[in-house]
Amino acid sequence: MNEENLKPPYSRPLTAKELADRPDSEIDLSDMPELTDEWFAKARVIYPHERKQQLTVRLDADVVEFFKAKGKGYQTRMNEVLKTYVDAMRK
Repeated sequence: MNEENLKPPYSRPLTAKELADRPDSEIDLSDMPELTDEWFAKARVIYPHERKQQLTVRLDADVVEFFKAKGKGYQTRMNEVLKTYVDAMRK
């Protein structure tokens, strides 16, 4: 595969409206398996964890800055790190 094939067919990310306006025929499904009756028979619903609890917590400024520097969703990432720690401690 040459490098030309790796470039997206557009020069910038598309807006939500531009994506919605594109016809379904332009969607590349080549890397997605077909959803067969067998797939649906084996599928199961995974519900999200119970509701999150809101609280006030004091953290070192450098810790908060580290997570915020990674962009939007920093509180979710902090929660995931804590969940990973809790899971490891429970084992």
